Amino acid sequence: MFELHPTLDADTVRIGELPLSLLLLSKDANYPWFILVPKRVGVKEIYELSANDRQELMHESHCLSKALVSLFSPHKLNIATIGNMVPQLHMHHICRFRNDICWPKPVWGQAHASAYPKAQAATVISNLRNQVALCGLVFI
Repeated sequence: MFELHPTLDADTVRIGELPLSLLLLSKDANYPWFILVPKRVGVKEIYELSANDRQELMHESHCLSKALVSLFSPHKLNIATIGNMVPQLHMHHICRFRNDICWPKPVWGQAHASAYPKAQAATVISNLRNQVALCGLVFI
């Protein structure tokens, strides 16, 4: 049975469940930072997914990416499946700006996380859910 890794669970807010993945919002408000986690037990790398699951992950990433660019207009969208600290396959989507707190360095280990005010997090989540739906993704 699929379970979200405890670190991801502690560091994120659940936005919703897509056909393959959980969509999460990082609690670090320094950057618009979202994470897709395929709901597959024991999978650590993209190549371990079935062909259909790989295709669905790319579709979900595509829709999420389009939504983020539309909502936030980042200078760069960083997409990564690092997994050095959390072995469960998860795909980061981080909007980067030339004036963000650690530009142009990677976000990891550069700055202390800044919490979202509750109302701001709710707005970000609502706007993202609406934008992702425009791409044809349905939350289940």
